[in-house]
Amino acid sequence: MLDDDILRRNRRDVLTAGSALGLAALAGCVGTTDDDDGYTIGMVDSLTGSLADFGERNQNAVEIALEHVNEVGVKGEELDIIIEDSESESQPGLSAAQKLVEQDNVPFLIGAVGSGVSMAIYDSVISGTDVVQLSQSSTGVNLTDEPGLLRMSPSGQTQSIALAEIIEEDGYDEVAVTSINDDFGDSLYDAFEEAYEGEIVYDNVHDSDESSYNSLISSMDSSGADAWLFITYQSEFTTMVNDMDSGGYGDDVQLYGADSNRGDSVLEGTPEGSMDGMKLVEPGVPEDQDNYLDFAEAFEAEHGEAPTSWSAFAYDCVVTAALSIEAADEFTGAALGDVVRDVTRPEGQEVFTYEEAHEILEDGGTADDIDYQGVSGPIDFDENGDPRGTLMVLEVQDHDYVSLGLRES
Repeated sequence: MLDDDILRRNRRDVLTAGSALGLAALAGCVGTTDDDDGYTIGMVDSLTGSLADFGERNQNAVEIALEHVNEVGVKGEELDIIIEDSESESQPGLSAAQKLVEQDNVPFLIGAVGSGVSMAIYDSVISGTDVVQLSQSSTGVNLTDEPGLLRMSPSGQTQSIALAEIIEEDGYDEVAVTSINDDFGDSLYDAFEEAYEGEIVYDNVHDSDESSYNSLISSMDSSGADAWLFITYQSEFTTMVNDMDSGGYGDDVQLYGADSNRGDSVLEGTPEGSMDGMKLVEPGVPEDQDNYLDFAEAFEAEHGEAPTSWSAFAYDCVVTAALSIEAADEFTGAALGDVVRDVTRPEGQEVFTYEEAHEILEDGGTADDIDYQGVSGPIDFDENGDPRGTLMVLEVQDHDYVSLGLRES
């Protein structure tokens, strides 16, 4: 084991994201928030940058959700979404949110993907206002500390606990860990460290967008651990896998990863077989539930590929927003905030589509009368703004992701 003073960096020294300001409404329909012209909400998504794989599937799901909602209508009108690009970074994400809230006057904001971006938006733009913020994909543990920031995907703490259990179940009592130097990486690492009963023999953070991680991979190899855990993003992990392959590292090592390691760009950017056997954990979806099957069929027919759990979360964000508008007394952030939790609560009648829920509301029902069961599964936001959730375990086989089944969180 190498000297801790050399290997460990201050995990609280979080990387401050930054990039040049640049705003563009890259998708969506720009409208007003006046009822006579329909209802317009906002969305901050990762259309470019390190989390663009998530953003692409989000947008594909949003298209389908809007089709399903607008086939029925929202109080007789259509729902529009103004979509802005966070570039997967905090500063562009903040600028995007400021435009949506301060210029477009949206009372409901879906966003963002990265946990650090979501937190930055909440702290600097949403906090102190009545605007409802609902993240489509953020799993950072620290979001639980902000009950006003809702999220559709479950906390990453559940992933960290599951990864600790799986590594132990696979017989590894030592592990080498590297995590991205931001809120997401820091919070998931802390949760893993608390849950893992073995010894973490190597622990180091890494910055984003490095051209090479050879030194990091070499140090992980020198640790002697036969299990390596990566808590990072797709582009960074792709570089790491290529460094492992070119350097001859990791041939006899079992790899593990968080949800953010997975993506088509990783498969496309790494050599065949370079990750085979790797296990990953990500939020799961009810793959045998009728509404999910219908959603998956529509998604594949429209986009030529199966949806991921992140696609389902984005779809449910749009439906939840539409149901909140339908149930609220007026189209304001305060009124939407009063009902957004209730439309998914178990006290109401279980409904599995927007159309079913809309019928109850249109007939005089209230938010308390419906319990929307999402295509991602039961939502049931708790007092911290966190949903219920299950986890899916995946394994890389023949350079593809294969489900090993759901695991209770």
